[in-house]
Amino acid sequence: MKSRNYLFTPIIAFFILLTACAAPQQTTAPAPAPEPEVEETSASLLPEFEPVPSSILDNGRMWTFEYAPVDYFSETYNFEPDSSWFEHARMSAVRIPGCSGSFVSDMGLVMTNHHCARNQTTQIALEGENTLDDGFYATTLSDERKIDNYYVDQLVEIRDVTDQILDEVDAVPVEEQPAVRQEAISRVQAEITEEVAEYGDRQVQVVSLFNGGRFSAYIFRRFTDIRMVMAPELQIGYFGGDFDNFTYPRYNLDMTFLRVYVDGEPYEPEFYFPFAENGVEEGDGVFMIGNPGRTTRLNTVAQLAYSGTYDLPFRHSLFTRIIEGLEAYFEYDSTTPQAQQLRNTIFGLKNSQKLLGGQILAHNDEYLMGRRVDNEQNFIDALNESPELRDTYIPIINRIAEIQEEKAALAPYNYLTLGLTPNSFASAALLQRAYLYAMMDRVEDDEERKMTLMNQIQSIRDKPEFLEKQLIITHLNYLADALGADHPYLMEITDGLAYENVADRLIENSGFATAAQTEELIDDPESAAADPAVSYFKTFGDPLFENTERSRELSQEESELQTRLGRGWFAVYGTSIPPDATFSPRIQDGVAAGYEYNGTIAPVHTTFYGMYDRHYSHTGEPEWDLPERWATPTSTLDLSTPVNFVSTNDIIGGNSGSPVVNINLEVVGLAFDGNVESMGSSTFILDDRSARAVSVDVRGMLEALRHVYDATRIVEELESSRD
Repeated sequence: MKSRNYLFTPIIAFFILLTACAAPQQTTAPAPAPEPEVEETSASLLPEFEPVPSSILDNGRMWTFEYAPVDYFSETYNFEPDSSWFEHARMSAVRIPGCSGSFVSDMGLVMTNHHCARNQTTQIALEGENTLDDGFYATTLSDERKIDNYYVDQLVEIRDVTDQILDEVDAVPVEEQPAVRQEAISRVQAEITEEVAEYGDRQVQVVSLFNGGRFSAYIFRRFTDIRMVMAPELQIGYFGGDFDNFTYPRYNLDMTFLRVYVDGEPYEPEFYFPFAENGVEEGDGVFMIGNPGRTTRLNTVAQLAYSGTYDLPFRHSLFTRIIEGLEAYFEYDSTTPQAQQLRNTIFGLKNSQKLLGGQILAHNDEYLMGRRVDNEQNFIDALNESPELRDTYIPIINRIAEIQEEKAALAPYNYLTLGLTPNSFASAALLQRAYLYAMMDRVEDDEERKMTLMNQIQSIRDKPEFLEKQLIITHLNYLADALGADHPYLMEITDGLAYENVADRLIENSGFATAAQTEELIDDPESAAADPAVSYFKTFGDPLFENTERSRELSQEESELQTRLGRGWFAVYGTSIPPDATFSPRIQDGVAAGYEYNGTIAPVHTTFYGMYDRHYSHTGEPEWDLPERWATPTSTLDLSTPVNFVSTNDIIGGNSGSPVVNINLEVVGLAFDGNVESMGSSTFILDDRSARAVSVDVRGMLEALRHVYDATRIVEELESSRD
């Protein structure tokens, strides 16, 4: 029987969960050495790369506003940005859940990507409407529809709180520093939150920069009355589907417009980005202001080598298998509102799957990794110039390298339970409960830990039976990828049966199949310990649990060492390089530029002519279908109008929805993607040979609003806001 009540968790939360580092753990201080050198392991489990000349900008160009690169911008782009320029840029940009956006009119109009607001486009539909597929346009102000449980954050103040935190950290022994650091961050955040409470709409976030070398308190104004103004059809916002995702040339109108209201009236912001009358041309300097997600550009070469050899391939396999399971469920039950939400989740997973695949290639690319080798050696050489820096930080680099080798030796068992987080949509509830129960046998003497595990088991919600079956098959396929389909452990689990039959047998015979059955089962410990789903995990024996636990311990130690090493990077380079991204406001510079690809040249712009060529070149293929209103364009639509363009701006996930502006802070584009060449470099290594950000051109947006959607009200608002 089909269930119509199960809601799917947003994909970004799952992706952050899978890619985040573990929490810090206590570590011992490294012993100083008179002449330390980076150690080499004779029988390394990780690949090695020859150095290739690098640039300091290999660390990226995601600049913070508190350490604004005034001189660099002035010298590179031949203009004089002052503090008011950076304030205007910061205050005009906003952060929305999982993405970026910006104020683009004096009436609180907010611009972001269609793919950033898919769920909200679905949510505002009235009975009988399909606003995701058909699009939405509010003809009048009163037609704009309220979005529930949504917000827009504007960064209104930044405070340097480094001394308040590090003074406390440095006053205690190294083994106590992780706990003291976290306590200091929480205290500072609480104090500032109390201080600004009078405003009633402030959110405070203490952000670690340079992996703990500096700390800033970001104070946001949060707007909660957000209304949908305009969203195009899914097919034009996601034209080309997954095939064209992370590619260029592109032809997407990945745009959506929202409006911020305060006290029931449109908000009138002091700062906003007006739409430019003209777009960009080849070589023009452009600036992307947004909230790039987590990067790891200050990671060591050993960490990158481990990721490319072990971590990323396992995660890519898991995403691939999850997509298969969810697509099977969507085909089974595709008519409900929950199914539309599931479709958005699958889109997000496919985006992440493709990104992970690109990152695997980048992490094994001789040129890109060679630049990282050179970049790290330059850092080591600088450390060696100071005995104090040398003795403090080079032992940390050595220990981080040792940890990667230790983690590599634990694979694949330390990855077999990836994704089994309680209540994750990506794994079967039955397996989540059984794995936690199996873990309870490992902590017999720790009553507090057993109680925590039991509470987690009891908190896990049921999933529809058909979905449960598909997710059990998903996990079995993932195990086959990790171990090999003929591995003895997997053969014992399946007893030679097809995975579909194994899933049926578990659902039928396990007492962890439903929450109600689980409540009865846990009252009978002997039966619970012998449950077939618990045996599913116990088959692997000690390696599964011991390797997973040891990997967690090593990751905690690594996280703390990484934090301490960040202070070394800051000691050497200061603010001449930007810190790793933290999904907080940044400004990223670049130029509009085509590039060589596939034996030819990708143009800086694409046009509506190209969109129609793509459509007719793929006749009958749904990814390149056009919505009805686009299928036969009006004679007034200028097909030579640029629709997308590329630039060398540094871009990663989280930047979606970022405004792209010229030196006058006028919108020339709306960032929505990177090309295939950027998939690895955008997150780990900046590669400016052909990596590009892809944006919707301001000219294409206005042309479509005016001549396809007859959205005269929005066009007039955008054009009148130029004055």
